[in-house]
Amino acid sequence: MTLSFFDQFMSPTFMFIPLIIVSLIIPWLFFPNPSARWTNNRLVTLQSWFINRFTQQLLLPLNIEGHKWAALFTSLMIFLISLNMCGLLPYTFTPTTQLSLNMGLAMPLWLATVIIGMRNQPTHALGHLLPEGTPTLLIPILIIIETISLFIRPLALGVRLTANLTAGHLLIQLIATAVFVLMQIMPTVAILTAILLILLTLLEVAVAAIQAYVFVLLLSLYLQENV
Repeated sequence: MTLSFFDQFMSPTFMFIPLIIVSLIIPWLFFPNPSARWTNNRLVTLQSWFINRFTQQLLLPLNIEGHKWAALFTSLMIFLISLNMCGLLPYTFTPTTQLSLNMGLAMPLWLATVIIGMRNQPTHALGHLLPEGTPTLLIPILIIIETISLFIRPLALGVRLTANLTAGHLLIQLIATAVFVLMQIMPTVAILTAILLILLTLLEVAVAAIQAYVFVLLLSLYLQENV
């Protein structure tokens, strides 16, 4: 049976039960539990150092009001990195290649930042729709453009994460298929292609971490405009 390259992005099911729920839960099992002891093992120490450094960099441009979101942003960052990394393993499913999941994460968080801005400082939040010094004739056009750009933000968050991960997985599958085909015909070319595949896999590991960081960073910038 011939399978399409896009079949890897279909949510698997077992006895009519979608396994995407299992894919969302399993990554958390690999993280060690913090200990109350003074001396922890290397894994817990490395995890704590990473979380502290990320939280410091993320909250650097935010004021005190924005620091309340530290736990949420840090948890979201770890969650996305775990899903992206586990999706690079063989015979696994990457939930973040589903636009519905990414939009489900982006839309509520973006809407929360907008509601906070409208509640705390409505004048300043609405002021983003009209830049200062705008000519009178351009005011209606700019308000429409800025409103559209505001509502496009969650869509851009979800599509960016989905597109980057989907493109990387497709490229890895295409090159891996080429390696198997060329192995019998041109072994030398197959070896060179396999080396390219290894380098591409390392690049995808970096992309998986960077895209998770960009997702959370953009959310923090949206929050910065409204607190």
